[in-house]
Amino acid sequence: MASLSQPTVLIVEDETSQVELLKFNFEKSGYNTLVAMDGEEGLLQAEEHTPDLIILDWMLPELSGIEVCRRLKRNETTRAIPILMLTARGEESDKIRGLDTGADDFVVKPYSVKELLARARAMIRRSNPIQSGEVVSYGDITLDSDQHKAFRDGKLIKLGPTEFRLLSVFIGRPGRVWSRDQLLERVWPHDLDIDLRTVDVHVGRLRKAIKQPGKTDPIRTVRAAGYSLDLDV
Repeated sequence: MASLSQPTVLIVEDETSQVELLKFNFEKSGYNTLVAMDGEEGLLQAEEHTPDLIILDWMLPELSGIEVCRRLKRNETTRAIPILMLTARGEESDKIRGLDTGADDFVVKPYSVKELLARARAMIRRSNPIQSGEVVSYGDITLDSDQHKAFRDGKLIKLGPTEFRLLSVFIGRPGRVWSRDQLLERVWPHDLDIDLRTVDVHVGRLRKAIKQPGKTDPIRTVRAAGYSLDLDV
């Protein structure tokens, strides 16, 4: 049975040793990782890939972590992504400033890797319950990742493993428009030969499986942008 796509963590950190430590431990724990060595690159990667979590260092060259956090939370595409800040600044006033800017949690250097991973898991679980195996519903659509079953209006939807992974991405963030490249990264992370047409084919199969007579088509095609799960159109 195919599993749901692995969560993706963006590490924004300019110290190579810290990057290697975080990357190794997150990947060992089953996460996909992205790396940015400065604030500007972090902003670009966050908007392009919309990771499940951002590990953001406070002290960055060119653009500080606080400013990166502020811009991410003002951006419609990235505002919902949880941010865990790494900082050598343990003063209460600094933590308050960071939280006011939009950071969701803090870890003070030097830190315990086990504690950081535990906090990361908790943040991803809160922001995207589908990754933690919970039953998630949107309107009359329900997905149970533990049983690997999906329902619409209480009726079982027959889905192949790829369509199930697609639905898990969509239902994790209803209304969000996913580009074909982003869906490739989430649903086929290790298949480098998959092309964009394959995304269209599987979205078409998901649409056919989930659509019911007299019911709204929940898969919205956004011209030149991608697809979303949206019952409000």
